[in-house]
Amino acid sequence: MATVSVLGAKGGIGAAITAELAARGHAVRAVSRRGDTEPATGVERVAADLAVLDDALRATAGSEVVVMAAQVPYARWAAELPALVECALAGAAAAGARLVMCDNLYAHGAPGTPISEATPERPGTRKGTLRAALGQRLLRAHHEGRLGVTLGRFSDYYGPGGTNSAVYALGIDPALAGKPLRALIDADQPHAFHYLPDAARGFAELVERPEADGRAWILPAAEPVTQRELLTLVADAAGVPAKVRTLPPWMLRVGGLRDPNVRELRELVEQWDRPYTIDASAFTEAFGPFEPTPHPDAVARTVAAFRETGSAGRG
Repeated sequence: MATVSVLGAKGGIGAAITAELAARGHAVRAVSRRGDTEPATGVERVAADLAVLDDALRATAGSEVVVMAAQVPYARWAAELPALVECALAGAAAAGARLVMCDNLYAHGAPGTPISEATPERPGTRKGTLRAALGQRLLRAHHEGRLGVTLGRFSDYYGPGGTNSAVYALGIDPALAGKPLRALIDADQPHAFHYLPDAARGFAELVERPEADGRAWILPAAEPVTQRELLTLVADAAGVPAKVRTLPPWMLRVGGLRDPNVRELRELVEQWDRPYTIDASAFTEAFGPFEPTPHPDAVARTVAAFRETGSAGRG
């Protein structure tokens, strides 16, 4: 079993990866700004500011694998995300560790056809351009022989602890507060949604597979569904009427006048006004069968988890 440092272990995907790796018997170092992640057997909690190189070097020292799961709000991506990635890269390289990067699909744009590793990187947004550049930077370090690097790419997510997601903000939280559920742009376009525990299993596979290095992988997910279908499952699990309202682009423009993160959503319309799906066959061909959790089960577990913790439904 490996010693793995998970950077950003308090976020949705970071926490899920930490739990999955610990369950598999790895020695896990959960790194967050305050070191206040949930205590768990086999998990060491570490406080570090990952934008500070010395902190990143300390947090990753002695690791065999470093998972970069730290994120920042949309409005701060351009200013802060490159430095976080550079510090993670430097920390992993100094430790002689492999680096597994938690990435999204933005670099591929929104072609309207299933996104696979073979889909050209043709980002149509500033965020996609940034993500493509960061991925290329990391893979260049791999091909230069500095360290082994793997990129795992996944779509919009939901799951226990996943509060930084559209499904939580527009569906789960309103449902548990007895408010209308909302869909972005077009409620009836098929969309790939990853359930956090499934995504964590995919990342754990990349952690355990050095042969994955040197490229990006699309992580498996359950079959695509429309936002209306997913939000109906949320409403049923929460025991509220399945009333789904759609947020059109003009409403994002208005909301963006006072909320910088809503303002940043405006350039992501292309991910919601057409089919946005994936082809993860390369992953299963390389690493074997992968059974994603069906959306009805995953949504029910997610809503139950938020209801139990009382961390949703507060308006």
